[in-house]
Amino acid sequence: MLSHYGNGLHTAEVTILNQENRKTMAKLQMTIRGKVPSKANSYKVINICGHGSLGKTERLKAYEHSFFIQCPHRGVNLYSFFTLYADVFYETMNPDLDNSLKIILDCLQQCEVIKNDNKCVQIVARKFVDKANPRVEITIDESLVV
Repeated sequence: MLSHYGNGLHTAEVTILNQENRKTMAKLQMTIRGKVPSKANSYKVINICGHGSLGKTERLKAYEHSFFIQCPHRGVNLYSFFTLYADVFYETMNPDLDNSLKIILDCLQQCEVIKNDNKCVQIVARKFVDKANPRVEITIDESLVV
């Protein structure tokens, strides 16, 4: 049995255990407003006690914070294998789609929507242009687990 809720920006099918205590599935949908930064331009070299390391840029930190605030499914912590569907709306056709996917997966993990991004077994991603409203529309479809 699945229960549904939503307000147009996000909906969810919540996982319910059946009589044999087997997990059925969960399907989470959400829209996150804002321009997704590319992974390639989101890290900078920083100096920690004389050693070089990678640190996040301010733009990446701001996007992660915005993602967290907008995420309607914080704390769900899906731990099973899942498919990620992502429709990424950019201001132009210039950005690479693949560079945004790692940022999206990292944000989902930081918000504890997913337990670990290594459980992603399939990614279906599409690129669109919307100059006035850059965003990402995400669906996470948890595979049937017996």
